[in-house]
Amino acid sequence: MSEAQGSKGQRRRDQLMLLLKQQGKISIPEIVERFGCSEATARRDLETMEKTEPIIRTLGGALYRGMHAVHDLAFAEKTEISYLEKERIAAKAASLIQEGDVVGLSGGTTNYLLAKLLKVRRGITVVTNAINIAMELAGSDIQVVVTGGIMRHNSFELCGPLGEGMVAQLHIGKMFIGADGMTAESGITVYSEQEAQIAKALLRRSRWTYVLFDHTKLGHTSLFSVATPDQLHGLITDRPLPEELSAALGAVLGGKGLEIHIADV
Repeated sequence: MSEAQGSKGQRRRDQLMLLLKQQGKISIPEIVERFGCSEATARRDLETMEKTEPIIRTLGGALYRGMHAVHDLAFAEKTEISYLEKERIAAKAASLIQEGDVVGLSGGTTNYLLAKLLKVRRGITVVTNAINIAMELAGSDIQVVVTGGIMRHNSFELCGPLGEGMVAQLHIGKMFIGADGMTAESGITVYSEQEAQIAKALLRRSRWTYVLFDHTKLGHTSLFSVATPDQLHGLITDRPLPEELSAALGAVLGGKGLEIHIADV
């Protein structure tokens, strides 16, 4: 590549980054139209930018994830992020569930994929506050317990005092919770206060708690806390944890064991 071509490509990526900061997201067709480049070039630009810029690639484009881009994405948008990784995480979580288990599933795209895997199983009870997960399990041999509350349209989760009151009467064996952010200091965090409160209620009534997250959530802290690392029994993710995070978790936990499950490639 000539120096001129390299400079032109960098200028296009700089302009693309500015657009992402302004809009929060962009699609491949929009990049092609705005910059007059090919679809292959648009995808290469995003691949290059992902290595150095605070962006997340999706199936059809990219999202901006800068320091000030703390916002709650719709379920459909979240589904596009790290879809294959989430499928593997869901499969790993499903392998930990046995006949006779009472399983708790909070909302989120990874838990939705987990529900799709569980609906062919038998002898399991699922407690969930997510309408879409309950509907996915409808018609299966699984007993489904749905908490009450007011539905959040972004996530299909039922939240509020009504649901929290019902959860207080339940006994859950294995709880699987999603996360918008995960750090050693803050633990699991999410964008929504209502979702954080119902997740805490579910966690309090659970014997074992596992957090499901893909690598894009590592090192990020969202606004509301759900659980600190010492309240968890296991982590299920798609890549080995960075050494710094493992060391920090070890320091925070003070020797307490924490199951680390890495999804199979």
